[in-house]
Amino acid sequence: MTNSIREIRDADCILITGSNTAESHPVISYEVVRAVKKGASLIVIDPRRVPMTDHATLHLQPKPGDDIYIFLAMAHVIIREGWANLDFIEQHTEEFEAFRESVAEITPEVAALATGIPAEDIEKAARLYALGERNSGESIYGDARGHSTIMYAMGITQRSNGTDLVHMLANLSLLTGQIGKLSTGVNPLRGQSNVQGACDLGGLPDVLPGYQKVTDAPKRQAVAAAWGLADLPGEIGLTVVEMMHAAGEGNVRALYVMGENPMLSDPNLTHVEESLRKLDLLIVQDIFLNETAQLAHVVLPAAASLEKDGTFTNTERRVQLLRPIVPPPGESRPDWQIIGLIAQKLDERLGRSRVAGYWQYPTTAAIMDEAARVTPIYGGISHARLPGEGLCWPCSTPEHPGTKFLHRDGNFSRGRGRFFPVGVILPADQPDDDFPLILTTGRVLYHYHTGTMTRRSEGLDWREPRGYAEINPADAEAVGLKDGGQVRIVSRRGQVRTQARIGDKVPPGVVFLSFHWKEAPANILTQDHTLDPIAKIPEYKANAVRLENPLARKE
Repeated sequence: MTNSIREIRDADCILITGSNTAESHPVISYEVVRAVKKGASLIVIDPRRVPMTDHATLHLQPKPGDDIYIFLAMAHVIIREGWANLDFIEQHTEEFEAFRESVAEITPEVAALATGIPAEDIEKAARLYALGERNSGESIYGDARGHSTIMYAMGITQRSNGTDLVHMLANLSLLTGQIGKLSTGVNPLRGQSNVQGACDLGGLPDVLPGYQKVTDAPKRQAVAAAWGLADLPGEIGLTVVEMMHAAGEGNVRALYVMGENPMLSDPNLTHVEESLRKLDLLIVQDIFLNETAQLAHVVLPAAASLEKDGTFTNTERRVQLLRPIVPPPGESRPDWQIIGLIAQKLDERLGRSRVAGYWQYPTTAAIMDEAARVTPIYGGISHARLPGEGLCWPCSTPEHPGTKFLHRDGNFSRGRGRFFPVGVILPADQPDDDFPLILTTGRVLYHYHTGTMTRRSEGLDWREPRGYAEINPADAEAVGLKDGGQVRIVSRRGQVRTQARIGDKVPPGVVFLSFHWKEAPANILTQDHTLDPIAKIPEYKANAVRLENPLARKE
């Protein structure tokens, strides 16, 4: 997030897109509701009637994949109506003219034809966001233009044009100057605990710790020197889906999976299973024997979060200290100890006596000290400074107080903020006569990700014990489905059978299925052949399907 969670409650306008905030990020949703009760306007752009729409000033309900038209048309309206912050654009941005030209033809009327959303609603969304208009009361900031914030999640990133969609949200913030100030910015809501910290410290295929590109030779060699090496590999690695493709082709022969369950979370699960079974070696390190671990050659028992120390970095870039509450059971150990032991064994096998003991960290505090040496944004962070509320990066020196929000007063890390012209790219798996509906996937309040932990919780499993699909009454009637009855959902890759919940949470032509349940794995249906060209993320959120009544008599 560019801004902090606490700032949300003081925003004048909040735009949420691609996020079922109330169910996936309930703590953050409380701040949104608090802001609305104080008079803030709330725009929700979502194909479903998610719980947050009950508080919305305006709910725009496109079909999955159509939202790009809304963002482009909003930018068109903001420029046309003179709501762009031209002073901010001139002083702090570049490539504006190219961006202006890219949205010139995408009028609200064009967007309305493509999405079915009234042009006047798109114009209203543009005005509310650009000017930071409130529903009631006065802004606490007293500026001529109210403070608007954008929040988004995987509803827009897990798409074959996810990078373009994120660029458009950044474009809107630059266009209006709604960035670099309190209660503004572009704020991704990260999907899993400490996923921010994993990315910060190099858990991506193209960067070293601190988002230093592996292709940047000086930075790469500086990190290597800190580790006592001449250099590090400079080639960009594979993403998760690319690894599965490579394993299926025999180009990846061993895989080490830690804290992940691709046998439920990856797209096109039939292909995932085929690829994993082709591996010469599959190692899974986890706290439970999940679906992926059941295919593993070696399973390493890891300690859970309450059984270890270290740090988590949350969605607002806040590094927080973690302390153990109970000891790890049996032979399980914290992840860092397991990795260190494996590394020592590899060094011994390879005869690397020069690094003997290198992996023998005495404490997690020593690991953080090393992270600070090689990660500029963590340069001033140590365990000694973290008790209490922790610190938000960037925190460059031991005296630095941490950074509440990024890009203060339009000062961007690259110098000027850059506009990215974006075109219309629709989902690759389009509906047709055989598969006339669009499937979108997501989470429900009572379960988390692949259910590895939450489905073992008696209370949560009692509250939501089985999977279900949300289906519009018109689509249910077309194939004779009953509320609470069974439905078969079929895509070009496979089929699942689950319970039908019929109602108006989804519009006609859209089906929603959560991916928590192994008994009805949503990702049997999703496609993995068309990835975002930059982020390489698969398209979980828009796949063509048809509905079948499994109890219907065949002629």
